[in-house]
Amino acid sequence: MKPQDMKDLRELIEFLKEYGVAEFDLDRGDTKIRLKFSQPGTASAGVADIAKLVAAAPIAHAVATPVAAPPAQTAAATPAVDPDAGLHIVKSPIVGTFYGSPSPGAPAFVSPGDHVEKGQVICIVEAMKLMNEIEADASGEVVKCLITNGQPIEFGQPLFSIRVG
Repeated sequence: MKPQDMKDLRELIEFLKEYGVAEFDLDRGDTKIRLKFSQPGTASAGVADIAKLVAAAPIAHAVATPVAAPPAQTAAATPAVDPDAGLHIVKSPIVGTFYGSPSPGAPAFVSPGDHVEKGQVICIVEAMKLMNEIEADASGEVVKCLITNGQPIEFGQPLFSIRVG
């Protein structure tokens, strides 16, 4: 490989690590590259980091609350966090491009406030020129669409939040 190719490869590897991509294949003529990153170590480190942040957050909040806000405002702020706590998140099973409707100009499969049943088509993810229908994995009310139409998405990326019920 040429020195520029090696530099490009290093940049590609850093980019893939930064965005948590587990596998990557490149096939251009006589150049073939396949990269696989081990996920278990990365995932547990990420969980450990999140656990540290969560553990630190209540302490910082408890210290700031008496100084920053009277008790009545603190009580009012707490319920604002709770409505999203019990929501079910529908995640993308594949990498691709998100589409909320079956064709341009057609109405969306689902909108916030709609009731969906488990197995109902809620969007399409285009991957390698194939349109893959994504179904709801829980029944309930669609609270929010977390992706915009035409946006590229990753495996496991949250698509919709559903209030199960």
